[in-house]
Amino acid sequence: MKSLPKLIRITTVPLSLDKLLEGQLRFMSAHYAVTAISAEPEYLARVGEREGVAVHSLPLTRKITPLQDLWCVLLLTVYLLRVRPQIVHTHTPKAGLVGMLAARLAFVPVRMHTVAGLPLLEATGFKRRVLEWVERFTYRMATQVYSNSEGLRTLILAHRFCAPHRIKVLCNGSTNGIRTSYFSRSALGSFSRDAFRESLGIPTDAFLFVFVGRLVTDKGINELVGAFRKLTLGNPSIRLLLVGPLEPDLDPLHPDTLEALEHCSTLFSVGYQSDVRPYLAASDALVFPSYREGFPNVVLQAGAMDLPVIATDINGCNEIILPQQNGLLVPPKDERALLEAMLRFLEEPALREAMAAQARELIVSRYEQAVVWEALLGEYGGSL
Repeated sequence: MKSLPKLIRITTVPLSLDKLLEGQLRFMSAHYAVTAISAEPEYLARVGEREGVAVHSLPLTRKITPLQDLWCVLLLTVYLLRVRPQIVHTHTPKAGLVGMLAARLAFVPVRMHTVAGLPLLEATGFKRRVLEWVERFTYRMATQVYSNSEGLRTLILAHRFCAPHRIKVLCNGSTNGIRTSYFSRSALGSFSRDAFRESLGIPTDAFLFVFVGRLVTDKGINELVGAFRKLTLGNPSIRLLLVGPLEPDLDPLHPDTLEALEHCSTLFSVGYQSDVRPYLAASDALVFPSYREGFPNVVLQAGAMDLPVIATDINGCNEIILPQQNGLLVPPKDERALLEAMLRFLEEPALREAMAAQARELIVSRYEQAVVWEALLGEYGGSL
């Protein structure tokens, strides 16, 4: 029996494999001998077991750690020389830098890198220059670069990080698409919105805004909490639900925002949740005021769960959200504009309900997961 060609998928941390690429590795394993490489060996092992693929741990970090990164390049190069894969495909900036360089040194013929965002856009000074160099170098080491949105591709080309013929967007964007049969209210069966709210201490008659993601400055949490607190002055029955982990070491929130998370009685923060569907189903609207994105999965997920969305007018978000059809767009870092959009959702229920009625179909018709997987499979096959 002919052996399958070897495919290596690399992310900096297993959370990206677990959530951003969920199900994709298992799908690819029917066509390739897949190995997932990332940090945090215990978490990585759980992801590998669920996806049915081999794993290999590498001590990658998300911070700027040059000596550690060089050590990872050496370790990975030796591993790739031993395994001899046909394809190495990286995601996230650090995994891209280390993975593409090691793959080049190990003479891997097909080296693919997916860009899901540009952290450098919020950096300045020396750090900005370093991050720009990292992007250019990573793309140069790759044989093919994929942007997960048209807006991100435009940014990359505007900064001259990559030649136009070497970067492309699959389908309508997104790294993994969305399994719309899973992200649907019907998939929750006998779920009770009121009972779930009561379990969280949220009134059943409150208008509930929800945010899902990391609770960091870059996600617009300071502006969101500020806008929400002003909104409650005239609308005491509204509530805000934050679903996601704090990351105080990488991108800390303002002290007054942290104080609100601790003491504001109308704000509920529940931390990281492995299944966000009940939290979306219990809510009335998603608010996603991020400063930068590649192609945000949570905006897809919320739409598939029939939620209208308020998002920032940035790449990715402005390809998913069609203003007045499935949500509203506001400028990033603009607390006043965010406040006005949230107030509009409260004061114009007919508009909000019309957007909610269209939300799911707009996601299903453009971002079904199986279509994205088949497109990537075609890229792999065409590269060999």
